[in-house]
Amino acid sequence: MNELEQQLHYPLGDALPPQGRCLEVAPGVKWVRMALPFALNHINLWLLRDAMDGPSGPVQGWCIVDCCIHNELAKAQWEEVFAHELEGLPVLRVIVTHMHPDHIGLADWLCQRWNAPLWISATDYQVARFGCMGPTAFGGEPAAVFFASHGLNNPEVMAQIRSRTNYFPSLVPSVPAQYRRMMDGDVLQIGKHAWRCISGYGHAPEHISLYCETLGVLIGGDMMLPRISTNVSVYEQEPESNALAQFLDSIDKFKPLPADTLVLPSHGKPFTGLHRRIAQLHSHHRDRLAEVLDACTAHACSAADILPVLFKRPLDMHQTTFAMGESIAHLHKLWFDGQLVRTLGSDQVIRFQRQG
Repeated sequence: MNELEQQLHYPLGDALPPQGRCLEVAPGVKWVRMALPFALNHINLWLLRDAMDGPSGPVQGWCIVDCCIHNELAKAQWEEVFAHELEGLPVLRVIVTHMHPDHIGLADWLCQRWNAPLWISATDYQVARFGCMGPTAFGGEPAAVFFASHGLNNPEVMAQIRSRTNYFPSLVPSVPAQYRRMMDGDVLQIGKHAWRCISGYGHAPEHISLYCETLGVLIGGDMMLPRISTNVSVYEQEPESNALAQFLDSIDKFKPLPADTLVLPSHGKPFTGLHRRIAQLHSHHRDRLAEVLDACTAHACSAADILPVLFKRPLDMHQTTFAMGESIAHLHKLWFDGQLVRTLGSDQVIRFQRQG
């Protein structure tokens, strides 16, 4: 546990749900943990005790929050959960916090498996649907050209990025044909409890976290993680976004919640210390922004030049694409704040330098 983590509290200690089983973290709230084949090797998913209107009155069951990627291992793990943790009740709805593959990948399978509706923000539904369209959606040539314009223009690296044309649909082959829209401020009645939707930006197009006042629980998704800083990136679809400013503004929306709120993150362990964690994330990005500003004071820098400033470890290709998005996000925050000027060189590379 690092120094920042020691400032947080983990009520369940080191306990983790066994594969195919759950841990109850609050009345009617179960924690499911599934494996991912990435450096970030797991995702937390949640079961909420639910009830919905049926032809003969309320139907008792469960709400699933987030789904894991689409692969056979995840399906098998879900089948174990269904066999041992649902108490003989059906799944009544599937909520997806945002459109990233580890969250929405199995949504279509789950919704069909249980004839249950999908609940998600409209923005993330449409972006995920676009991503399922195949090689011309995410990645490939547009990503290679975008990253090259920010200095990642080594021919070998560009060829690798160009070849990543099927990444999203390989993990999210389809999404449900219909959905129920969630918006900021909406209150969902899930079983006995009301859950308020809190929108977040910078990490995903329109991430939805869920807060239950009566339980004192926040399902934070990827907007509030205890151990790592959420990926905040600029990509080719929105090349001039101010993603980092959006993210920092979004996490401040959690400040009015009680200090003892139990935070259920998508990665890591459930924790308390929400206000402390918000402050830590602001401090982390403030320090990184200062390092980027110093680098751009010495000379004009591209986003590729900033990679070793922000990331002190070797990066594989998968990590490099995320790192480039983060590098651009930090440069853009300083640029939007008027601390950096942006220029396009004769080599068609965008660089940033300290104003004045």
